[in-house]
Amino acid sequence: MISVDGLAVEFGGTTLFKDISFQINEKDRIALMGKNGAGKSTLLKILAGVRQPTRGKVSAPKDCVIAYLPQHLMTEDGRTVFEEASQAFAHLHEAEAEIERMNNELATRTDYESDEYMALIEQVAVLSEKFYAIDMTHFEEDVEKTLLGLGFERSDFAKPTSEFSGGWRMRIELAKLLLKNPDVLLLDEPTNHLDIESIQWLEEFIKTSSKAVVVISHDRKFVDSITTRTIEVTMGRIYDYKASYSHYLELRRERREQQQKQYEEQQKMIQETKDFIERFKGTYSKTLQVQSRVKMLEKLELIEVDEEDTSRLRLRFPPSPRSGSYPVIADGVGKAYDRVIYQDATFTVERGDKIAFVGRNGEGKSTMVKSIMGEIPYDGTITLGHNVQIGYFAQNQASLLDEELTVFQTIDDVAKGEVRNKIRDLLGAFMFGGPEESMKKVKVLSGGERTRLALLKLLLEPVNLLILDEPTNHLDLKTKDVLKQALQDYDGTLILVSHDRDFLDGLVTKVYEFGHQRVREHLCGIYEFLETKKLENLQELERKGT
Repeated sequence: MISVDGLAVEFGGTTLFKDISFQINEKDRIALMGKNGAGKSTLLKILAGVRQPTRGKVSAPKDCVIAYLPQHLMTEDGRTVFEEASQAFAHLHEAEAEIERMNNELATRTDYESDEYMALIEQVAVLSEKFYAIDMTHFEEDVEKTLLGLGFERSDFAKPTSEFSGGWRMRIELAKLLLKNPDVLLLDEPTNHLDIESIQWLEEFIKTSSKAVVVISHDRKFVDSITTRTIEVTMGRIYDYKASYSHYLELRRERREQQQKQYEEQQKMIQETKDFIERFKGTYSKTLQVQSRVKMLEKLELIEVDEEDTSRLRLRFPPSPRSGSYPVIADGVGKAYDRVIYQDATFTVERGDKIAFVGRNGEGKSTMVKSIMGEIPYDGTITLGHNVQIGYFAQNQASLLDEELTVFQTIDDVAKGEVRNKIRDLLGAFMFGGPEESMKKVKVLSGGERTRLALLKLLLEPVNLLILDEPTNHLDLKTKDVLKQALQDYDGTLILVSHDRDFLDGLVTKVYEFGHQRVREHLCGIYEFLETKKLENLQELERKGT
């Protein structure tokens, strides 16, 4: 369906990748993997036609519909949510108007025998055949079903898009793409702005309704659920595996072990050859053999070993100062803006608890966090326990960094004890590997880079209550592994707002569910909670059906 031939991208003297070739076939569900900066998003943009390669070409059939969801975009203002989502069918309305225009022209013209008249009849026939082959009778129903699946309420449909945050606008854009029923769907981090229920809906949609999909995502569970093929972008080339992400990891480890073995054997042979050349370079009888070996070394294609997997690196928190037995007690807490978010929320967080705040977007998870932090007024009471020292990570945390410090200085200022010897390793694990990256000033970092740096800085400060609001949005899978391991080892109390099921699995033992103006406590891990929810939703459907 899509053919990629000899693709290369170069800029600023750097080669991002070269001579990449592969095919995207109908029903392929491909995960595009690789560390941050490897060129995944660039490759996706080239497939979408929004960026041109330095060399090579991408070809697709003329009638192939390619839909692309970038990481960052803004929906235009001026329409309601329903109207904006319905823009997916704008081309059909245009076609209908064009058919009507041509029919009107035919009705008024009298040159029935002319070539132009016959050509116009032919045009109307072709366009009409295409148009009437498309079933538009259910388009409003399809728009409604898709918006509801992505987390919108019916009451949102008539609201202007300008009332919604960037994350919700991203959902509107995703709805438009899905409604176009594209032949190839290109998704760059689609789950970053979705809650757990919407991610599950999108998974199901992709598995049952889509044709071909290429996705970049740091959500391991999502990737494993939807993909059947993995293309890894690394060190300027690709490896194509007909395997899911988890299976690919096993195959990749085997490949790397094999590369390492071949590399070591080649290095041994190179050293032996150099020793021979050095020993006999002045010996007349060995001149031809020496020259032959010199030429052989010049022509030798060196074996490269792919980047080292840093996921085994362990980030250890400094020991937590001991807090009181109950770091947070909430009693009858409520919050309302133009509507009630939640009311009468009563719960107790015990020392050492690891808790997930989950629920659909807009149900109050971040609002509760801000209430605990004392950043906003609320009804009821929230009491912090004895000697509670809070480390808080929110999405705006990056803006609080000192812009004049370098990346290394930012971490060096807070690192204490044995961790000081591992600063460069930690920076590498959080994707600031190499002297150039670590010596950059904060003011030149991208938003994602600042977020990662702010998170690492927080993790090195001695606190006994960690509150993290969506900490994994800008982390790749390896860095998430490092963070998850560190949080599992953490001896303080943890509250996590996250939609990443794989990250929460095995990390939290309590789930606080936000929804329907309530906060409910579930004494279980994330998957037990989701199973319970599935059963509750089924029972709800049965009740509605009776």
